Amino acid sequence: MPKYLIERRMPGVGNLSSEDMRGAAQTSNKVLADMQRDGKNVQWVESYVTENAIHCVYIAPDEEAVREHARTAGFPADNVHQIRATISPTTAE
Repeated sequence: MPKYLIERRMPGVGNLSSEDMRGAAQTSNKVLADMQRDGKNVQWVESYVTENAIHCVYIAPDEEAVREHARTAGFPADNVHQIRATISPTTAE
């Protein structure tokens, strides 16, 4: 199944409290569980929080499923890119 990188531009998000982050994660998990029950297999892998954005990695059947999750959860999905390959320092070996 394809993997996606999502950019969520959210000014000041890097200053959210751990309680706010936990609440956002709970919201995301609830929407993902609801989507699973509806037969939409979307998985949240991890997210990276910067000062003004969250960059998330998801596994989903298509971009629309990623955007549906964002809409339902109330999160922005400013840019959604399908990940074509992964490279790391070991790629050079």
